[in-house]
Amino acid sequence: MYSYKYPHPAVTTDCVVFGFNGSGLSALLIKRGIEPYKDSWAFPGGFLHMDETAEQGALRELREETGVRDIYIEQLQAFTGVERDPRERVLTIAFLAFVRQDDYEVIGGDDAAEARWFPVDELPSLAFDHAEIMRVALDRLRWKIQYEPLAFRLLNSTFTMSQLQTIYEAVLGQTFDRRNFHKKMLAMGYITPTGDSLQNNGRPAMLYRFDAELFRKAIENKKVL
Repeated sequence: MYSYKYPHPAVTTDCVVFGFNGSGLSALLIKRGIEPYKDSWAFPGGFLHMDETAEQGALRELREETGVRDIYIEQLQAFTGVERDPRERVLTIAFLAFVRQDDYEVIGGDDAAEARWFPVDELPSLAFDHAEIMRVALDRLRWKIQYEPLAFRLLNSTFTMSQLQTIYEAVLGQTFDRRNFHKKMLAMGYITPTGDSLQNNGRPAMLYRFDAELFRKAIENKKVL
């Protein structure tokens, strides 16, 4: 067997899973059950096996440590700080997901003592360089929601404009004027009224739907929020 003379770094994966609970943005964290950083909070993750891709490893660790499975993840970024892990030279590949929080029951497993959702503005101190990873992930999420149909993954096929506004405000950390938000979203051309309404606190709220084909055309014409 060929032996490479240069030392090899180890590789881990980490999953940054953002959840929306209808009113606010949360992040899924695990409490580490082993050293280093035992009892500290971190993203679900671990060392990559030799027979799996980075995405497969990330999904496996997420499933083992939190019970969350069958979600869409995408690669965020590699983090390669020389001293990011006190055990050895470790590179990590971080993945990003955005889900409807209530769809998943989380429970700590494997070497995670606990798994829990935390509001993003009330996060505990994070292990390793996970505070940096969180910063990068939040920046990416806030960019993506303005240029991709991210918010519509968390809504039913029909929704009210107020429900849509709540998601944008939670992710972007901003408050929008209701009338201006509704007007701007309709002007984009990819949200269309269904003709039906939802009874809301005694007042009917018009229902809308997202049109993926019209969104594609809006992107081509650079019409975004």
